Amino acid sequence: MKKIMVNGPIISNSEQWIYDYFDIEATSPKTVTSQLVDGEDIDININSGGGDVFAGSEIYTALKSHNGKVNVTITGIAASAASVIAMAGHTVKISPTAQIMIHNVSSGASGDYRDLAHQSEVIKNYNKSISASYEAKTGLEQSEILELMNKETWLTAVEAKEKGFADEILFADESVKLVASMPTTAIPQAVINKMLNSKATPTEPVSVALNAGQLKEIVAEAVSDLKKEFLNSGKTAIENNQTEEPKTKRFFF
Repeated sequence: MKKIMVNGPIISNSEQWIYDYFDIEATSPKTVTSQLVDGEDIDININSGGGDVFAGSEIYTALKSHNGKVNVTITGIAASAASVIAMAGHTVKISPTAQIMIHNVSSGASGDYRDLAHQSEVIKNYNKSISASYEAKTGLEQSEILELMNKETWLTAVEAKEKGFADEILFADESVKLVASMPTTAIPQAVINKMLNSKATPTEPVSVALNAGQLKEIVAEAVSDLKKEFLNSGKTAIENNQTEEPKTKRFFF
C-alpha cells in the first residue's frame, strides 16, 4: 500500500519549490495529489503543525474524493490545517505520544475599523467551514466543535479517540504516559514573498527552469533586500505613516 507523508508546514503549490530549495519538509496539495492513483488504497502519515487554510482544504477534499481507502496515522502532531487533513481518513489511528490540535482560523488583516470588522466576519465563516470536517468525522454538533476551536483545544490520543477525532490508538496494549508535541517551523513569509515576486521565479519545476547559480542569486538578493527593509522599516513607517497592503489575503490555520 502506498504511503504518503504529510510532514512540515502545509503550504501552497506556488511555495513548494522554495521549501524544496532549502531542503525543508513541507506539504502542498500537489505533493499529495501527484501520488494518488485512482482506486488505490493509501496510507497517510501526518506530523504537521498546520499552515495555509486553503491548501489544507484542497488536500482534505482530494483525499475525501479519492476512489480508494484512505488510512490516516498521526505519528506526532496533527494541528490546525493538518488536523483537517486527518479527518479525511476512513480510519484514523493516532500514536499514544501524538496530539491533535484544533483552533480558530487566523489572518494578518490590516485596514481601518470597517476592514477589520469585515475580516472578523470572514474568519468566523471560515471557522464554520473548517468545523464541517470535524463534524463529519466525530458526529459532534457544530456548536461544540466551534467551542473547542475557540479554546484552542489540544487532544491527547485518549481524548481524540473519546471525542471521535481518532478511531484507534496505536500500541494500545503498551504503557506510554508521555504526550508531547512541537509545532513545525515555516520559512518566514517575507522571504517567500521576495522569492515569489522575483522576475526569475520559475513557472516550471526548479530543476528545469533555473540552475543552482541562478537560485543562489535569487536567495542572496532576497536576503539582502530583507536586511535593508528591516533596518529602514522604522524610519519608513514614521515618514510615510503607512504600511504596504499584501497583494493577497492569507489565512493560516
